[in-house]
Amino acid sequence: MLKQFFIICSGSDTDILNNCSKGEQNKYAGIGATVFFTAVMAFIAASYALYTVFDNLYAAVFFGLIWGLLIFNLDRYIVSTIKKTGNVIDELIQASPRIILAVIIAVVISKPLELKIFEKEINQVLLEEKNELTLNNKVQLAQQFTPSIEGLNNDILVLQQQIDTKEAEVNGLYDTYISEAEGTAGTKLLGKGPVYKEKREKHDALLTELQILKTENKAKIMVIENKIAGLNGDYETQILNTQPIINNFDGLMARVNALGKLPWLPSFFIFLLFLAIETSPIFAKLLSPKGAYDFRLEDQETAVKTTVLQNTNQRAALLKTDYAINDRIYGDIENEEELYAYKRKKARELMQLQADAFFKHQKNAL
Repeated sequence: MLKQFFIICSGSDTDILNNCSKGEQNKYAGIGATVFFTAVMAFIAASYALYTVFDNLYAAVFFGLIWGLLIFNLDRYIVSTIKKTGNVIDELIQASPRIILAVIIAVVISKPLELKIFEKEINQVLLEEKNELTLNNKVQLAQQFTPSIEGLNNDILVLQQQIDTKEAEVNGLYDTYISEAEGTAGTKLLGKGPVYKEKREKHDALLTELQILKTENKAKIMVIENKIAGLNGDYETQILNTQPIINNFDGLMARVNALGKLPWLPSFFIFLLFLAIETSPIFAKLLSPKGAYDFRLEDQETAVKTTVLQNTNQRAALLKTDYAINDRIYGDIENEEELYAYKRKKARELMQLQADAFFKHQKNAL
């Protein structure tokens, strides 16, 4: 039962193969088994690749099964269409497009399995890329907010400098009127004279301006600090909103790119393994000698071809003979007087009917 199933998988004619030897049947059963297990590997590879895309087991298995059946049908078609002709050059030319297709299928099958085999190494590469993306994302977002924040900080510095400058003036006037009272500067008269009072009043007026300036500037600084806090909050919000995108940077294309950054030799040998599996049925047929199945199949095909050619030639001869007979028949009746008189009579009647119809039409028009 299993042997018969693998023979069906090989794409061979079971009616012909049943009349061949056991060895011939085993050869095609082996070819069919290779085709079948290649399709199974394609199903597993496609299911894993689609699972990384859809993140849904049932969808991945369903579409992976469709892909496995497609690969099975392609491989079966490739193997079944290779005919043994006995000429190595002709067979290679015949098999070259199928070998190219087998190489493409091997690449498609091997790549998802490589992703699974090197999953830990790929995860490490993706982690490094995610960390780099996180840092770059913070830098790019900071470039959007930093100019505004720096401008607001400069405004705070300007307001603070105004307060510091005014304080320095007030402190200078304080030292001046104290020195006047102590007699160490100015008029150098000890006591609180008119000059002292003048300087004291000037100091008090400037102190009042300083207090008003402090109140106004502190209110302005508070407003600016609130704006800076709002910008910092927006910056953190942007980071939180964009971080999930970076965390999800592990799709199929990202993993394929990460695989490309790993050493190429292990992946290359895995590809060679699947290439050998995929092309083994083709080379098995090319390298095997022409067997009983090939002779029987060639005999059946040439018999059909001969029958078709015979039918075509017979139809061509029949058509040629029919043309010749028709030419002789029409040539013989061409000079018959009876046929001439009959046709002359009918032509006269037709012309009379046409004249009557024309006359009636003209009469109605008048």
